[in-house]
Amino acid sequence: MPLTLTVLSAAVPASRRGLALGIWGGISGLAVAFGPLVGGAVVSGISWHWIFWLNVPIGLVLVPLILLRLDESRGPLAKCDLIGLGLASGGLVGIVWGLVRANEVGWTSPRIIAAFIVGSALLAAFVVWELHTEHPMLPMRFFGNRTFALANVSSFFMFFGMFGSIFFIAQFFQTVQGLSPFQSGLRILPWTAMPMFVAPVAGALSDRIGGHRLMGTGLALQAVGLGWIAAVSTPTTPYIDLVAPFALSGLGMALFFAPVANVVLSAVRPEEEGQASGANNAIRELGGVFGVAVLAAVFAAKGGYGSGQQFVDGMNSAVFIGAAVVGVGAVAAFAIKSAPRAAPVKVGDEDAFAMACACVSCWCAERPQTIDRDDQDAPRPRVPVLVGSSS
Repeated sequence: MPLTLTVLSAAVPASRRGLALGIWGGISGLAVAFGPLVGGAVVSGISWHWIFWLNVPIGLVLVPLILLRLDESRGPLAKCDLIGLGLASGGLVGIVWGLVRANEVGWTSPRIIAAFIVGSALLAAFVVWELHTEHPMLPMRFFGNRTFALANVSSFFMFFGMFGSIFFIAQFFQTVQGLSPFQSGLRILPWTAMPMFVAPVAGALSDRIGGHRLMGTGLALQAVGLGWIAAVSTPTTPYIDLVAPFALSGLGMALFFAPVANVVLSAVRPEEEGQASGANNAIRELGGVFGVAVLAAVFAAKGGYGSGQQFVDGMNSAVFIGAAVVGVGAVAAFAIKSAPRAAPVKVGDEDAFAMACACVSCWCAERPQTIDRDDQDAPRPRVPVLVGSSS
């Protein structure tokens, strides 16, 4: 996933990056939409083991196409940060293992506490190492950039609330309403299929109105949709009552997915896009793991699998919290500042000769260099200013 964004970003001009990444988001939405359907059909008709085997022929077909059709691109670093890789991997494994096992063995179990402590210590060591090594895997200065930091905060909270909620909503149709996995995936389509239609349009709009506004609006709609689902869900809720909140949540998800990659990549230099994309992907996935683990703990505390009503009680409490977390992500997205625009060329309107010179100078003027949007000390781009004579 991270490398697909890097390759795509390098293949299109910056002015059309939003549209290209929006199309990428739409294709990703197609996979999200058909995943539950195909997975449900496989589980119902064959066996859940075949969900994993389905990926093998797909990979075998794509490998030669990638080798033949994609141009190679390389980052500026010739040396791999193996120590940083080991510290980050060990830290994430410890924390994720603790989150996955915590609801089963108890959050206060010595094993879980030890996993969190060791994982956190390794991640702290990773940060210290990245601050001092000559070739960091993830430059810590990225997080000093307001756009990069807040976009990743939004991504974390989005995946926290979305994955944590979908985890229970998919079970609701099967456990409470007695539907098959395929039927469950079919009913969630108004939610999961929406990015396929909306993401390309939202990606094109992000180049014009600013990606952070679309991200904030999308997260707000997602939060409202999740809250709506929790408010109307009962063991006997007719499906028609869930279609509108599903569609609203899907619209919000599409508005977020389309511009977030462009916002993250535009916050760093072109040669650093691979590192930025990888960091964003890791943070998103970690948010999903946290969401499932934390909301599962809420579900266990407020409900259970004893009856349909118990399940709904636990699910609604968890989904309400998921909606609140996504709402916090919306606040973070709206807090991202718009990129400053270069001042337009001023042309005097009183002297025809000066206007002609302005037209020529626009072609001859040196193009402003790209600067770090959050670097206050960087020099401003030089823009020619031509003024007509008043004599």
